[in-house]
Amino acid sequence: MKMEVTELGPVKRAIKIEVPPEIVNQEFEKVYIDIKRQAHIPGFRPGKAPIAMLEKRYGKMAEQDVTQRLVPDYYQRAIKEAKVSPVTVDIPPMERIKAKRNSSLTFTATVEIKPFIELRDYRPPNPISLKIDARTISEKDVDGAIDRFREQQARLEAAPSGTTLADGLFAVVSLQGNVDGQPIDGSKKEGHLHQVGSQEEVLGLTIDDTIKGKKEGETVELEQVYPPSHPDERLAGKTVVFSITIQGVKQKNLPTLDDEFAKDCGPYESLAQFKEKVQSELENALKRDIEDGYKDQVIERLSSMHHFDIPDVLVDREVRAMVRQRLMEEQRKQAGNTSLDQQYWEKEVNRIQQDSTPEAKRRVKLGLVLEAIADKEGVTVGEQDIQAEITKLAQGLQLPVEEIQKMVESGGDSSRQEFADRIRAEKALQLVYQMYVIQG
Repeated sequence: MKMEVTELGPVKRAIKIEVPPEIVNQEFEKVYIDIKRQAHIPGFRPGKAPIAMLEKRYGKMAEQDVTQRLVPDYYQRAIKEAKVSPVTVDIPPMERIKAKRNSSLTFTATVEIKPFIELRDYRPPNPISLKIDARTISEKDVDGAIDRFREQQARLEAAPSGTTLADGLFAVVSLQGNVDGQPIDGSKKEGHLHQVGSQEEVLGLTIDDTIKGKKEGETVELEQVYPPSHPDERLAGKTVVFSITIQGVKQKNLPTLDDEFAKDCGPYESLAQFKEKVQSELENALKRDIEDGYKDQVIERLSSMHHFDIPDVLVDREVRAMVRQRLMEEQRKQAGNTSLDQQYWEKEVNRIQQDSTPEAKRRVKLGLVLEAIADKEGVTVGEQDIQAEITKLAQGLQLPVEEIQKMVESGGDSSRQEFADRIRAEKALQLVYQMYVIQG
């Protein structure tokens, strides 16, 4: 086999492959032996027809068969000899490649390849250095967490008689809209609980400033002017007077911070024991957050310290995966919204593609760096690693292990390999992470 590699760009190669005539002839002999066994030629017993007659009748079929046998085989040999890792391959259609007796078979494959990555130092004595995260859990943090528990157990009760409404209190209100002294259908609401200061709308109105300072039993009015272009003819160009009656004033009463409160929160004998548990959980959560932050710094450093060209096809592949994920999420949000047409979804796809491209490039670059590190360090992924990750995912998603197993295997060998590659990349990242040092 003769081979010639031409560099078309940093990550693109043209590989010209020439299969010698003697190999082509050997393959023709094998093909015609197969044809001879199966062909039925009038006047000849099976397997006894002369080759010349077979060539005349089955010549084109034999040429196609030889081509289909030799091209994939010699392409793989050429890739191995050229020592390249293709991510896409463009081979001319088989019908454009002609295998002829006594002639060499020549074809050119254009491939995009993974870039050569010259790894920078990440091991001692030159490990990646990170900025220290000196956050700690303070007594104020613990008190704040306990206050949130108290809020969850708070009771909404009637405020003392004569209490005036202020931010943080709750008003039970009834509303009725009137135009020219006549009530409007659909503009009435009874017994609505509203937190003063929340600025939440009631029947399209912001009532907070209007009811502040009022007491139970009082009625106030709020005017709302509607423009002439308003779609409801009853309201267009009209001033609607809303009558708001304060039917009740309520306040949120927090439980007393004592041992009994602690017992209501779980298997705790005292408030002190409950506080210790809260502090422990906050510290564990902070530790995980700091570790995630350090890992993010490692990822950022690995990306910034390596410079190489990224194959466009890998970025496009990652963008498509991100678009599929985002579309699934968007479709779940918009479930039941029948007003969204094909044009909307086409625009949404274009928007997501543009938004996703920078992140897709970052992911692909990091993946290639981690793959190079995994190769250098001899990182492997065994069946035990795969099953451990499946179990971890099942626990995180609160799904049966069998269901995650089916998801991983649903795409066949390629899906399982992609899953294993992600585990391998994570193991490579963990290896680098374990070697970092903190500045100062």
